[in-house]
Amino acid sequence: MGTLSRLTGRLLLPALFLPSLAFARDTVDPGQIAISVARWLEQGHYTRQKLDDEMSAKFLQTYLTALDYNKLYFTQQDVDEFEKKYGTTLGDSVLRGDVSPAREIFQKFKAKVEARAVKNTALIKKDYKFDSNRTVEINRQDSPWPKDEADADRIWAERIEAELLREDLADLKLRPPKETVTRRYDQVVRNVREMDDEDVVKTFLTSLAQTYDPHSEYLSQSDLKNFQISMKLSLVGVGAVLSSEDGYAKIKEVVPGGPADLDGRLKVNDRIAAVAQGTDDFEDVVDMKLDKVVEKIRGKKGSTVRLMVIPGDATDPSKRKVVEIVRDEVKLKDQEAKGELLDIKGPDDKTTRIGWITLPSFYANMDDSGAPKSTTEDVAALIGRLKREGMQGLIIDLRRDGGGSLEEAINLTGLFIPRGPVVQAKDPNGKISVSQDTDPGVAYSGPLVVLMNRLSASASEIFAAALQDYGRAVIVGDERSFGKGTVQTVLKIGQLMPFFSLGSSEDDSTKAGALKLTIQKFYRVKGGSTQLKGVESDIVLPSLSDQKEFGEGSLKHRLPYDEVAPVKITESNVATPLAIDELRARSSQRVAGDPEFAYVKEDITRIKDKVEKNTLSLNEKERKAELDADKTRKEHRDAERIARGPVFDVKTYEVRLDDVSAPKLRPVAYNRKPDKAAMAVDDDEPADPKKPDVPQPDPIRDEALRIMRDYINLNRQDKTASVQPEKSLQ
Repeated sequence: MGTLSRLTGRLLLPALFLPSLAFARDTVDPGQIAISVARWLEQGHYTRQKLDDEMSAKFLQTYLTALDYNKLYFTQQDVDEFEKKYGTTLGDSVLRGDVSPAREIFQKFKAKVEARAVKNTALIKKDYKFDSNRTVEINRQDSPWPKDEADADRIWAERIEAELLREDLADLKLRPPKETVTRRYDQVVRNVREMDDEDVVKTFLTSLAQTYDPHSEYLSQSDLKNFQISMKLSLVGVGAVLSSEDGYAKIKEVVPGGPADLDGRLKVNDRIAAVAQGTDDFEDVVDMKLDKVVEKIRGKKGSTVRLMVIPGDATDPSKRKVVEIVRDEVKLKDQEAKGELLDIKGPDDKTTRIGWITLPSFYANMDDSGAPKSTTEDVAALIGRLKREGMQGLIIDLRRDGGGSLEEAINLTGLFIPRGPVVQAKDPNGKISVSQDTDPGVAYSGPLVVLMNRLSASASEIFAAALQDYGRAVIVGDERSFGKGTVQTVLKIGQLMPFFSLGSSEDDSTKAGALKLTIQKFYRVKGGSTQLKGVESDIVLPSLSDQKEFGEGSLKHRLPYDEVAPVKITESNVATPLAIDELRARSSQRVAGDPEFAYVKEDITRIKDKVEKNTLSLNEKERKAELDADKTRKEHRDAERIARGPVFDVKTYEVRLDDVSAPKLRPVAYNRKPDKAAMAVDDDEPADPKKPDVPQPDPIRDEALRIMRDYINLNRQDKTASVQPEKSLQ
């Protein structure tokens, strides 16, 4: 197996980062592209699924929801008509190069949007008291289509009332509520009217690809160019990956080392409601096309962009915060592994020395000078320094690590195990290949904890799964990781269209675009796939990221979990079984009495309750009471945190790759203190220099350190660590 490109292993990155641009005008026949895409999917996709009647029906539904994601414009009557006409023949049409169904369905959608805009204008002009006991459905993606126009009218009446109330309650307002909502739906109409034939066909072909699995998609020529820019990590912006959901640009990933990550206030699942350039007025971006939102967030290096966002953990969408970020270029150096050495004093006054390595991605690129970069070599260098400093245990933090190079995942695993199999892969023909670590030495043989969450994906899961199967590490974190156990490749459609493949320039060869295609599936050493199931933690800690909205299981048309035969592991390669039951019991007892985890559990319960109910009150007094309760809860927690003080008696030292051989390590704060002025912007209140700093705890990090301290003590009691030949750190 080769090396996966870093971005292929990331979570839907091409779909999230790239604008929905189209093929070059007057040069490519969309029908011929459609034939090529369909043939590639039938013959090259991992499933080898024929575009039969059943797939045609799924394809139709995928296209309808791509246009009308919240099921607000089409009615069940419309859908029935489409199914009668295209339900079993859509695949045949594409294979013939006939994309007229895409155009016909879109024209129907456009007419629906324009007609609804007229009705919405009348609804917005009405006067509302907001004193009823009615509720409105928040998310309609899994709801049935409106039965008919009368049912759609009812749904829209509630929706408009809810939006007006939301803007009325918003603690940060752009303009009067009626004007904001009017502009928003004017934007929806503009979006639809601006879609030309090429946009329509691109949406159609992407829907076809994503009917096979959520990681396959069609990329136009412009998409390919942006994809290549993204792979070089040279986009100037805030360092966030966006997706479109329920009319909002939603934060799917905060790129480690990027401006948003360094700022610390923009979080995964936050929704962007408005964007402002520098000190200019905010512009509402709700229901704006994702590529346009991305364009507004990108900009000149050093310039400022302000984002008005709805926090991901907010139970009421009227809650807003402003995040001001200086745009910068996300370079590979910002994605490098980073180390820390922590001296933690225990209740017995004994100091435990723990190493911590944060790994944002599995990179295998060139650095800014053109020199080769390797995750494995960098981590080995950090381990070497940490060992020289007397490290007693090591924690590798893979939270938010979306993956990257397969080769690096295999090589990094080899730093912690003797030679042996690391991962299996199966292709569309059922052929299974096994990737091996061939070096008998190890770089580190002591206590090892791997920290993961639902955002840890792809190469991260391969690494953690192998260490778990060998009994080499304790996996700590969310119940399971993301569950992306598939491999994608990017194929130029021109390879099936000789006119373009024989072109004289790169532009000629990419005019027809490309298909990102799923071609393999990963399996663990013990036979289970990392697909869908992910890697289950040995010790589960309460976490806000441990929700069904995160992970492969939340995606439509995902490939299933399955198993292959396990690979034999030489007995001498298996580490001594870990005392996981004892570590789990001790951790569980601590978590039960930890006030920070009590907050997390309380928030999880509130969020899950809101998601399950999927409704929002249309009563202004009720909504204000909920918002007041949220504010009181935060103030109470902040006061308790200040009163409790530091969690650990700890000294922290930074271990950086650029000074890994420095005579002395640089001391740093254990938890970064927040900037008061920045937090004032976040909370929409003036900064108070006399107010004490509110600690910003990371209870997962704290408990991982406690688990490692237990592990070290148990390891010391039970055995003397076996000595393995050291792997070269060169």
